[in-house]
Amino acid sequence: MPGVLKNAIDWGSRPYGQSSWHGKPAAVMGASPGALGTARSQYHLRQVFVALDVKDMNQPELMIANAGQKFDANGNLTDETTKQYLQKFLTAFIVHVKRFRAIDASVAVTV
Repeated sequence: MPGVLKNAIDWGSRPYGQSSWHGKPAAVMGASPGALGTARSQYHLRQVFVALDVKDMNQPELMIANAGQKFDANGNLTDETTKQYLQKFLTAFIVHVKRFRAIDASVAVTV
């Protein structure tokens, strides 16, 4: 895990008992030039999410492999199949976030 990301996670989790991550919905995606498309990094981050009580979206996963062939020199996504999957991923994330908003609302009403 990059040090900058680890520091951001640590800062957000302090002080103990007042973590800004607690119960927040999240999704992880990534792109890499290699064949695994950030798979190992994503699984490591999800382990950290468990300790922080982050509500990670498990499916669908988005790991863009061979990114050098799917993005242009300006960083624009050019691969149509990946664009379609990204749309599916983002749509699923919207549903995921709405699910946790509904849960928060029901807890607030019943407490």
